[in-house]
Amino acid sequence: MKTIKRIGLVIKPHAPEIEDVMRDLARFAGERKLELRPEEVAARKLGLGAGIPREKVASESDLLAVLGGDGTLLSVAHLAARQKVPVLGVNLGRLGFLTEVPRDEMILTLDAFLSGNESIVSPRGLLEARVLGETYLCLNDVVVNKGAKARMIEFRIWIDDKEIATVKADGLIVSTPTGSTAYSLSAGGPIVHPAVPAMILAPICPHTLSFRPMAVASSSRVRLRILADSEEAYLTMDGQRGLPLHRDSVVEIAWSGLTLQLISSPRRNYFDLLHEKLGWG
Repeated sequence: MKTIKRIGLVIKPHAPEIEDVMRDLARFAGERKLELRPEEVAARKLGLGAGIPREKVASESDLLAVLGGDGTLLSVAHLAARQKVPVLGVNLGRLGFLTEVPRDEMILTLDAFLSGNESIVSPRGLLEARVLGETYLCLNDVVVNKGAKARMIEFRIWIDDKEIATVKADGLIVSTPTGSTAYSLSAGGPIVHPAVPAMILAPICPHTLSFRPMAVASSSRVRLRILADSEEAYLTMDGQRGLPLHRDSVVEIAWSGLTLQLISSPRRNYFDLLHEKLGWG
């Protein structure tokens, strides 16, 4: 593990008790002689000057602390993965599968990580989506869904250049194992352990009962083509970034080869997290 000298800070500005948690983190950093590198809104709340634009925090940090919910973490996950910066997500939201460290375990978890406890680091693979000449990294999922009009969209699916189906549906979710507990789960997809090398394809309200959620090898390449021009479609990456699609738009999805190092609490494992978040008895 590389030496940690700078802790980047990204926050959900209106999360409950956000000021108190930031002060706890700032105090921790000061006691251990670590430099705190907050994004702009966090810097203002702490009275630390201008701060850093969110999109640059990962590149100026050795460790990234995210205080908020999963959406906040997803907004910077692709940036942290590119920079190979580990991420600690502290849950100040609701469900929190990614920001899974409770506030009262933040210092405990930071201490464990800085002491070299690599067992609490969970590597999470990212997808790479290519469309219209651009490439996007996604930690959770790539989603094609219908636009504002309440009509199904029609699209064709290839896996490794083999055409497998033409589908009419409200959309399709292609997720990582990390994203299997997000939108894919709501669409009837399976829960897949983060260590399983797979991609999950989950249709959204398909017009046929025969096309069901499926898992394919992470070495696969998935290709989608929008067929009909009478409907609107939209592509969304991790629920954070998106763009419209039109007739004959093609989306290619594959494993990126990049990994996010996600730091978890030493007090729980993945199955403890499922038990807690999903309310298993």
